[in-house]
Amino acid sequence: MSSTVSVTRVAEDRWEAAADDGTVVGQGDVSRRPDGRLFLSVDVWQDAAFDRLAAAMLADLPEPLHTLIGDEDHDRRVGWERLGFTVGRREWAYDLPTDPRVTGLGAVPLPAGVSILPAGEADEDRLRALDRAIREEVGAAAGLHPLPAELVSGPPGDTVVDPSKYAVAVRDGARSGAGRNDEDGGAYVGLVRVVRVRRRARVGLIAVRADERRRGIGRALLAHALDTLARDGVGFAWAEADASHAAATALLEGAGARRAGASLELVRP
Repeated sequence: MSSTVSVTRVAEDRWEAAADDGTVVGQGDVSRRPDGRLFLSVDVWQDAAFDRLAAAMLADLPEPLHTLIGDEDHDRRVGWERLGFTVGRREWAYDLPTDPRVTGLGAVPLPAGVSILPAGEADEDRLRALDRAIREEVGAAAGLHPLPAELVSGPPGDTVVDPSKYAVAVRDGARSGAGRNDEDGGAYVGLVRVVRVRRRARVGLIAVRADERRRGIGRALLAHALDTLARDGVGFAWAEADASHAAATALLEGAGARRAGASLELVRP
Protein backbone atom coordinates (compact mmCIF):
# COMPACT_ATOMS: atom_id res chain seq x y z
CA MET A 1 0.00 0.00 0.00
CA SER A 2 1.12 3.54 -0.68
CA SER A 3 2.69 5.36 2.24
CA THR A 4 0.68 8.48 1.37
CA VAL A 5 -2.68 7.42 2.76
CA SER A 6 -4.79 10.49 3.49
CA VAL A 7 -7.74 10.70 5.87
CA THR A 8 -10.72 13.00 5.35
CA ARG A 9 -13.63 13.69 7.66
CA VAL A 10 -16.49 13.36 5.18
CA ALA A 11 -19.34 13.88 7.68
CA GLU A 12 -19.82 14.81 11.32
CA ASP A 13 -19.67 11.13 12.27
CA ARG A 14 -17.65 9.55 9.44
CA TRP A 15 -14.06 9.50 8.14
CA GLU A 16 -12.50 7.93 5.02
CA ALA A 17 -8.93 6.83 4.32
CA ALA A 18 -7.75 6.92 0.71
CA ALA A 19 -4.57 5.81 -1.08
CA ASP A 20 -2.68 8.29 -3.25
CA ASP A 21 -4.63 7.12 -6.32
CA GLY A 22 -7.92 8.03 -4.62
CA THR A 23 -8.94 4.46 -3.81
CA VAL A 24 -10.83 4.28 -0.51
CA VAL A 25 -9.01 1.83 1.76
CA GLY A 26 -10.89 2.32 5.01
CA GLN A 27 -13.62 4.16 6.83
CA GLY A 28 -14.49 4.99 10.41
CA ASP A 29 -17.51 6.29 12.25
CA VAL A 30 -18.50 7.44 15.70
CA SER A 31 -21.82 7.00 17.51
CA ARG A 32 -23.05 8.39 20.81
CA ARG A 33 -24.83 6.12 23.27
CA PRO A 34 -27.74 7.46 25.32
CA ASP A 35 -25.48 7.84 28.36
CA GLY A 36 -23.17 10.12 26.36
CA ARG A 37 -20.30 7.72 25.67
CA LEU A 38 -18.67 7.96 22.24
CA PHE A 39 -17.97 4.67 20.44
CA LEU A 40 -15.60 4.38 17.49
CA SER A 41 -15.75 1.84 14.70
CA VAL A 42 -12.99 1.40 12.09
CA ASP A 43 -13.19 -0.82 9.02
CA VAL A 44 -10.11 -1.01 6.79
CA TRP A 45 -9.50 -2.87 3.54
CA GLN A 46 -5.72 -2.63 4.04
CA ASP A 47 -4.38 -3.12 7.55
CA ALA A 48 -1.73 -0.43 7.21
CA ALA A 49 -4.48 2.20 6.99
CA PHE A 50 -5.76 1.45 10.49
CA ASP A 51 -3.34 3.57 12.52
CA ARG A 52 -3.73 6.64 10.32
CA LEU A 53 -7.50 6.45 10.20
CA ALA A 54 -7.91 5.82 13.92
CA ALA A 55 -5.36 8.49 14.83
CA ALA A 56 -7.19 11.06 12.71
CA MET A 57 -10.45 10.25 14.47
CA LEU A 58 -8.80 10.52 17.89
CA ALA A 59 -7.44 13.95 16.98
CA ASP A 60 -10.93 15.18 16.08
CA LEU A 61 -12.89 13.79 19.02
CA PRO A 62 -13.02 14.53 22.76
CA GLU A 63 -12.02 11.85 25.25
CA PRO A 64 -12.96 9.51 26.81
CA LEU A 65 -13.51 7.29 23.77
CA HIS A 66 -14.68 3.68 23.50
CA THR A 67 -14.71 0.89 20.94
CA LEU A 68 -16.00 -2.69 20.79
CA ILE A 69 -14.09 -5.62 19.30
CA GLY A 70 -14.50 -9.37 19.22
CA ASP A 71 -12.98 -11.11 22.23
CA GLU A 72 -10.70 -13.15 19.96
CA ASP A 73 -9.69 -10.34 17.58
CA HIS A 74 -6.10 -10.12 18.78
CA ASP A 75 -4.78 -8.01 15.90
CA ARG A 76 -7.40 -5.32 16.29
CA ARG A 77 -6.93 -5.24 20.06
CA VAL A 78 -3.18 -4.69 19.58
CA GLY A 79 -3.93 -1.89 17.14
CA TRP A 80 -6.19 -0.04 19.56
CA GLU A 81 -3.78 -0.61 22.44
CA ARG A 82 -1.02 1.05 20.38
CA LEU A 83 -3.24 4.13 20.40
CA GLY A 84 -3.69 4.18 24.18
CA PHE A 85 -6.85 2.08 24.63
CA THR A 86 -7.18 -0.43 27.46
CA VAL A 87 -9.78 -3.09 28.25
CA GLY A 88 -12.74 -1.58 30.07
CA ARG A 89 -14.94 -4.65 30.29
CA ARG A 90 -15.86 -7.93 28.64
CA GLU A 91 -19.44 -8.57 27.56
CA TRP A 92 -21.04 -11.96 27.02
CA ALA A 93 -23.54 -12.23 24.18
CA TYR A 94 -26.47 -14.55 24.82
CA ASP A 95 -29.17 -16.31 22.82
CA LEU A 96 -32.27 -16.29 24.97
CA PRO A 97 -35.35 -18.49 24.38
CA THR A 98 -38.77 -16.99 25.09
CA ASP A 99 -40.84 -20.15 25.57
CA PRO A 100 -41.66 -20.38 29.32
CA ARG A 101 -41.41 -24.19 29.09
CA VAL A 102 -37.72 -23.67 28.24
CA THR A 103 -36.92 -20.64 30.39
CA GLY A 104 -38.64 -21.97 33.49
CA LEU A 105 -40.06 -18.49 34.09
CA GLY A 106 -43.67 -19.32 33.35
CA ALA A 107 -44.57 -19.70 37.01
CA VAL A 108 -42.48 -16.81 38.37
CA PRO A 109 -44.71 -14.91 40.83
CA LEU A 110 -44.58 -11.16 41.16
CA PRO A 111 -42.91 -10.03 44.40
CA ALA A 112 -45.41 -8.95 47.03
CA GLY A 113 -46.67 -5.44 46.46
CA VAL A 114 -45.23 -5.18 42.95
CA SER A 115 -47.08 -4.90 39.64
CA ILE A 116 -45.76 -4.50 36.11
CA LEU A 117 -46.87 -1.88 33.62
CA PRO A 118 -46.57 -3.38 30.11
CA ALA A 119 -44.44 -1.65 27.48
CA GLY A 120 -45.81 1.73 26.51
CA GLU A 121 -48.06 2.18 29.55
CA ALA A 122 -45.68 3.91 31.97
CA ASP A 123 -45.89 7.62 32.64
CA GLU A 124 -43.06 9.09 30.56
CA ASP A 125 -41.86 11.64 33.10
CA ARG A 126 -41.70 9.05 35.89
CA LEU A 127 -40.03 6.53 33.56
CA ARG A 128 -37.31 9.04 32.66
CA ALA A 129 -36.83 9.88 36.35
CA LEU A 130 -36.44 6.17 37.17
CA ASP A 131 -33.90 5.69 34.38
CA ARG A 132 -31.83 8.66 35.59
CA ALA A 133 -31.96 7.49 39.20
CA ILE A 134 -30.80 3.97 38.32
CA ARG A 135 -27.93 5.24 36.19
CA GLU A 136 -26.83 7.57 38.99
CA GLU A 137 -26.84 4.65 41.44
CA VAL A 138 -24.79 2.47 39.10
CA GLY A 139 -22.30 5.27 38.54
CA ALA A 140 -21.93 6.01 42.24
CA ALA A 141 -21.42 2.51 43.57
CA ALA A 142 -20.21 -0.93 42.58
CA GLY A 143 -23.75 -2.18 42.13
CA LEU A 144 -25.42 -4.20 39.41
CA HIS A 145 -24.61 -2.86 35.99
CA PRO A 146 -27.59 -2.84 33.65
CA LEU A 147 -27.38 -4.63 30.36
CA PRO A 148 -25.79 -2.30 27.82
CA ALA A 149 -27.71 0.49 26.14
CA GLU A 150 -28.57 0.55 22.47
CA LEU A 151 -26.43 2.53 20.06
CA VAL A 152 -28.96 5.31 19.59
CA SER A 153 -28.83 9.03 20.20
CA GLY A 154 -31.12 11.34 22.10
CA PRO A 155 -31.17 14.72 23.86
CA PRO A 156 -28.25 15.25 26.26
CA GLY A 157 -28.93 13.55 29.57
CA ASP A 158 -31.99 11.70 28.24
CA THR A 159 -31.34 7.98 27.84
CA VAL A 160 -34.99 6.99 27.31
CA VAL A 161 -35.20 7.41 23.55
CA ASP A 162 -38.45 5.50 22.97
CA PRO A 163 -40.66 5.06 26.08
CA SER A 164 -42.89 2.57 24.24
CA LYS A 165 -40.14 -0.06 24.51
CA TYR A 166 -40.08 -0.10 28.33
CA ALA A 167 -42.07 -2.16 30.82
CA VAL A 168 -41.90 -0.91 34.41
CA ALA A 169 -42.14 -2.52 37.84
CA VAL A 170 -44.26 -0.52 40.29
CA ARG A 171 -44.13 -0.89 44.07
CA ASP A 172 -47.47 -0.60 45.93
CA GLY A 173 -49.29 1.11 43.10
CA ALA A 174 -52.26 0.21 40.92
CA ARG A 175 -52.69 1.18 37.30
CA SER A 176 -55.44 3.51 36.14
CA GLY A 177 -56.26 5.47 33.04
CA ALA A 178 -53.60 5.61 30.35
CA GLY A 179 -51.07 3.59 32.26
CA ARG A 180 -50.59 6.10 35.07
CA ASN A 181 -50.67 5.12 38.73
CA ASP A 182 -53.60 5.90 40.99
CA GLU A 183 -53.69 8.79 43.42
CA ASP A 184 -51.59 6.89 45.93
CA GLY A 185 -48.79 6.88 43.34
CA GLY A 186 -46.88 3.63 43.47
CA ALA A 187 -43.11 3.99 43.15
CA TYR A 188 -41.40 3.04 39.89
CA VAL A 189 -38.67 0.63 40.99
CA GLY A 190 -37.43 -1.27 37.92
CA LEU A 191 -37.56 -1.42 34.15
CA VAL A 192 -36.87 -3.64 31.16
CA ARG A 193 -36.37 -2.46 27.57
CA VAL A 194 -37.03 -4.73 24.60
CA VAL A 195 -36.36 -3.77 20.99
CA ARG A 196 -37.83 -5.95 18.27
CA VAL A 197 -35.96 -6.70 15.08
CA ARG A 198 -38.08 -8.71 12.65
CA ARG A 199 -38.76 -12.11 14.28
CA ARG A 200 -36.23 -11.67 17.06
CA ALA A 201 -35.82 -9.16 19.84
CA ARG A 202 -33.07 -7.63 21.91
CA VAL A 203 -33.30 -7.30 25.67
CA GLY A 204 -31.26 -4.14 25.90
CA LEU A 205 -31.67 -3.23 29.56
CA ILE A 206 -32.87 -4.73 32.84
CA ALA A 207 -32.36 -2.57 35.92
CA VAL A 208 -33.80 -2.20 39.42
CA ARG A 209 -33.44 0.53 42.06
CA ALA A 210 -30.67 -0.27 44.54
CA ASP A 211 -32.96 -0.58 47.56
CA GLU A 212 -35.28 -2.96 45.70
CA ARG A 213 -32.71 -5.48 44.49
CA ARG A 214 -32.52 -9.13 45.60
CA ARG A 215 -36.32 -9.34 45.84
CA GLY A 216 -36.99 -10.99 42.50
CA ILE A 217 -38.05 -7.87 40.61
CA GLY A 218 -35.42 -8.24 37.88
CA ARG A 219 -36.44 -11.86 37.31
CA ALA A 220 -40.11 -10.89 37.20
CA LEU A 221 -39.36 -8.18 34.63
CA LEU A 222 -37.43 -10.64 32.46
CA ALA A 223 -40.23 -13.20 32.76
CA HIS A 224 -42.77 -10.56 31.71
CA ALA A 225 -40.68 -9.46 28.72
CA LEU A 226 -40.05 -13.00 27.46
CA ASP A 227 -43.66 -14.08 27.99
CA THR A 228 -44.86 -11.08 25.97
CA LEU A 229 -42.49 -12.00 23.13
CA ALA A 230 -43.53 -15.65 23.21
CA ARG A 231 -47.23 -14.75 23.01
CA ASP A 232 -46.43 -12.55 20.00
CA GLY A 233 -44.71 -15.43 18.23
CA VAL A 234 -41.11 -14.29 18.79
CA GLY A 235 -39.13 -17.42 19.58
CA PHE A 236 -35.74 -16.03 20.57
CA ALA A 237 -34.21 -12.87 21.97
CA TRP A 238 -30.63 -11.86 22.45
CA ALA A 239 -28.87 -9.89 25.15
CA GLU A 240 -25.43 -8.88 26.35
CA ALA A 241 -24.17 -8.57 29.90
CA ASP A 242 -20.98 -7.50 31.61
CA ALA A 243 -19.04 -10.71 32.22
CA SER A 244 -17.83 -9.45 35.62
CA HIS A 245 -21.33 -8.91 37.04
CA ALA A 246 -22.58 -12.19 38.43
CA ALA A 247 -26.12 -10.96 39.05
CA ALA A 248 -26.73 -10.05 35.41
CA THR A 249 -25.19 -13.22 33.98
CA ALA A 250 -26.96 -15.42 36.55
CA LEU A 251 -30.30 -13.81 35.68
CA LEU A 252 -29.88 -14.63 31.99
CA GLU A 253 -28.34 -18.06 32.39
CA GLY A 254 -31.00 -18.98 34.92
CA ALA A 255 -33.55 -18.38 32.17
CA GLY A 256 -31.88 -20.79 29.77
CA ALA A 257 -29.71 -18.27 27.92
CA ARG A 258 -26.72 -19.70 26.09
CA ARG A 259 -23.49 -17.83 25.49
CA ALA A 260 -23.09 -17.06 21.81
CA GLY A 261 -19.86 -15.07 21.91
CA ALA A 262 -18.05 -12.27 23.68
CA SER A 263 -16.78 -8.78 22.99
CA LEU A 264 -14.36 -6.39 24.63
CA GLU A 265 -15.08 -2.76 25.35
CA LEU A 266 -11.84 -0.80 25.05
CA VAL A 267 -11.48 2.67 26.55
CA ARG A 268 -9.13 5.59 25.99
CA PRO A 269 -9.68 7.81 29.08
